[in-house]
Amino acid sequence: MMRAAFLALGALLLSGCVATMPPPAVRAEPALLSGDRKTPRAAAETFLQVVTLVEPVAEAQCRARSEVPNCDFRIVVDDRPGLPPNAFQTVDRQGRPIVGFTLALIADARNADELAFVMGHEAAHHIAGHIPKRADQAMSGALLAGVLAQASGLSADEVRAAQNMGAEVAARSYSKDFELEADALGAEIALIAGFDPVRGAAFFDRLPDPGDKFLGSHPPNADRKAVVLATVRRMTGA
Repeated sequence: MMRAAFLALGALLLSGCVATMPPPAVRAEPALLSGDRKTPRAAAETFLQVVTLVEPVAEAQCRARSEVPNCDFRIVVDDRPGLPPNAFQTVDRQGRPIVGFTLALIADARNADELAFVMGHEAAHHIAGHIPKRADQAMSGALLAGVLAQASGLSADEVRAAQNMGAEVAARSYSKDFELEADALGAEIALIAGFDPVRGAAFFDRLPDPGDKFLGSHPPNADRKAVVLATVRRMTGA
């Protein structure tokens, strides 16, 4: 089940607007073991440090943009065993934004900058209103496909299939743009919080590259890293 980040990570510890920005503050990070792997305790401490610094910046950016009604982020950890590295953004029944991480992603992160960038990216999806925008696009696509299917004299089942296809195509048609927008805003959030988004975006190098697939949901990794670099240069004047 989902638990608040500080509760879940506490248990893990026991168990063993655009302007020129100043350089990121120097942060003390827990020592690494051999290679890039951290101990569970060090990974938890790094994650809690990132939450403390990034969450208030994300909420301030959210309120400043005034595109969504609720900016009170809740950071949670999905501690179910066996889940792969993953992060997500959603809202609860009251409309409160939730940013979630699996334990595997927290353990897999090479440094605090990666966690900060991922957290900023997921928060950016909410700030930019991507969930309702995608839902609106899917509904529009379904309606259009349904009208065309009915006009073609298809059966009820065929119309429903066409609506499902139309919803999927419409939702995916803008998903790459949403990802790039979240990368740019996520980089802003991470930088303002004192982290290095360019270093953080290095985690793309460990992900399979989706390339530029037709109807793919994510843009090429190189495009995403380029957006992050351009955002940092714009904000720092470097």
